[in-house]
Amino acid sequence: MSLPTRFESNAAFINYPKQAAFGRTLPKSKIYEHSGANTRLKDLFVEQVEQIVWQYKLAPETINLPAKPGVPELQIFSIQLKTSELHLDVLRCIDGAVQFPIIFELSFDGRTQVIAAYKRPNESDASRWVLSNYFASAWLPSDIERAAMPMVLDLGGLYEQVLQRLIPMPARPQETLTDFVARVESVSAKQREVEKAASKLAKEKQFNRKVELNAELRKLKTELDELKFG
Repeated sequence: MSLPTRFESNAAFINYPKQAAFGRTLPKSKIYEHSGANTRLKDLFVEQVEQIVWQYKLAPETINLPAKPGVPELQIFSIQLKTSELHLDVLRCIDGAVQFPIIFELSFDGRTQVIAAYKRPNESDASRWVLSNYFASAWLPSDIERAAMPMVLDLGGLYEQVLQRLIPMPARPQETLTDFVARVESVSAKQREVEKAASKLAKEKQFNRKVELNAELRKLKTELDELKFG
């Protein structure tokens, strides 16, 4: 499964403050231990992951930004890959093992990609976390000039800014991050429906059925536009 590809912008490549540098290599065995990884997942780590480094620890004591419910700290993990593709289950496994929101920076062959899911505590059980789909930047040269840290009031605002830079769709005014991510996921689901309907229409030979499918496709496209722009 290849990773999602997004627009070519360096906005998500942030120049994190030196005082937040952590630089600790994270043994794969620790991830397995805290996530209960099965044999298939361990094999994916062995085949696809060279090294995981806990690069930055963005916390009140390191960058002087207050914590926010759901974002007590924000971690930046660098992952050196052995292959050009990484199965998203590897990231889900790491996210499941670490009880903080994480921004991943994947590197392979002189190029880097920033990728993250929106991670928040489960409303009915705060010890568990809910993960959205993953959002990713394009692969860009690893030595690309990085953007300045966004000006924000707290760690929640920083997390929101980074995630929004990975999503190729603008948030609506006053839209919460939770609602925005839910809408983005609805757009992806609706896009798949549109593609499926278009494929059916292309294969259909009967005129009457083509008319029906065309009407269905138009309706789905209208619904997609409303989700995106309405």
